[in-house]
Amino acid sequence: MPSPDDALRSALARHRAIATFLLVVMAGLMILAYRLPPNFWTDLLAASAKAGVVGGLADWFAVTALFRRPLGLPIPHTAIIPRQKERLGQGLGRFVANHVFTEAELRRVISRLDIAGILAGFLADPKASLPAAQAIAATVPRLLRTLEDGRALRLSARLLPRMAGGPGAAQVVARMLRALMAGGQHQAVFDIALAQLKIVLTAKREELREAIKRRVREQGGKLMGWAAGAYVADKVLAVLNAELEKVEPGESDLRLAFETWIEAEIARLENEPERAAALGHAIRKALSHPAVAVWLRDIWARLREVILADAADPQGRTMAFLQTALVNTGTFLAEDEAARAKLNGAAEAAFATLLPSAQTRLADFIAGVVKSWDTAEVTEKIELRVGKDLQYVRINGTVVGFLAGGVLYLLIFWLTDGRVIH
Repeated sequence: MPSPDDALRSALARHRAIATFLLVVMAGLMILAYRLPPNFWTDLLAASAKAGVVGGLADWFAVTALFRRPLGLPIPHTAIIPRQKERLGQGLGRFVANHVFTEAELRRVISRLDIAGILAGFLADPKASLPAAQAIAATVPRLLRTLEDGRALRLSARLLPRMAGGPGAAQVVARMLRALMAGGQHQAVFDIALAQLKIVLTAKREELREAIKRRVREQGGKLMGWAAGAYVADKVLAVLNAELEKVEPGESDLRLAFETWIEAEIARLENEPERAAALGHAIRKALSHPAVAVWLRDIWARLREVILADAADPQGRTMAFLQTALVNTGTFLAEDEAARAKLNGAAEAAFATLLPSAQTRLADFIAGVVKSWDTAEVTEKIELRVGKDLQYVRINGTVVGFLAGGVLYLLIFWLTDGRVIH
């Protein structure tokens, strides 16, 4: 395929030929002027042509000295770009960093971009936000590995008992109990406890019967135990079962007593620091027990597998939750102008904070890139892109020299009344 520099190379060669041709024309005019009979006009032509040749040669030297040594001669301060490539890169990097990539320019660009509006439009579209949700879900395994790092695990093992058993634990427990009571869930707990108690009584009936008989014998003697032990045991168990049956259907003194006890415990947790401290100590002690630690690790292992499986499922709850959260965030930003303004302000402040470091890195990056370039290649690339304009410098120097030479000749001729020294 043709190189993109081919057109630039052709244009440079064409303009270089024009500038050289014009210099040759000036030299030809100069020689012609000296071959013609001397008079005012030939002298004017000679002066103008000589100045044009000098101007053209001077600008040719200046342009050539930027990229190489003129005629290959080791003239000082020539081949500037090849010799100063590293300094050129550093200067270019500093210029871009300090004069282009400025805080004012950055804020202007960010304000025109409206990052919050772009983000709102992107997130509010479910199709557009789906890849973002998938990307976030893909980070879940790495996040879990980070949490399971040895140090993180040991730290969480130390912090969990302290956090769960801290000063606010009692208030949390109290609020949870009040919420359970407001929803009637405490009665469900009571029913479960009652059902379990019935199961235990049924399973341990014979053991309880023998225990009651031993108690009657111990308190009333062997005769009383032999005569009434079995009767008393059966009677106690029957009364106990009857009372439990009364409790289950609806309101009962036992249910009311249970509710009163819970309300009293909530009040003590909220108002008695000693009670709250005792609860926190009990929670810390329970969570610090090795058996509880093993149990929590087992729960975490099971939960981890569920999370990983759900995060990998495109139709899973994790993906649905993330996508819904992103869409809701986009909708909120689209509808709340104040939130968009705050987000844009936060983005500007964040970029402004990072700007000094970014400027340094950008300057170093540009300097490094320029330094890594091949000297001959970078010289050619620069010459191809600015060489055509520099050839115009040569052309202008030749033409301006020609005109200036003529004007100076006329000026001197007029000031000296025609006594011009050739």
